[in-house]
Amino acid sequence: MPAFIAWPKRGMPSRSELPGSIPRKRFLNALRRIGFVINTVGGKGDHIKVIWPATQKSISVDSDLRKDVLYYLLKEIEAISGIAWERIKEEL
Repeated sequence: MPAFIAWPKRGMPSRSELPGSIPRKRFLNALRRIGFVINTVGGKGDHIKVIWPATQKSISVDSDLRKDVLYYLLKEIEAISGIAWERIKEEL
């Protein structure tokens, strides 16, 4: 019996696995298809408010979705809704 078992990878991807940048409109459309509510008047400045209807919790999506920003958003989305990057990536 091996000393450890390599489990399938789940949860958050490493930053190197994320795309360099994603157009915000494309990212928001993917979230809308999954079930999030997009509120363009609820954000501050150029941010857009994204709400998970089951819990009414929200996050703000900035206009610039660099790797570090995308990583933070994915962590928040997974914490709020339980939806992982793999599911979002399917909708992109």
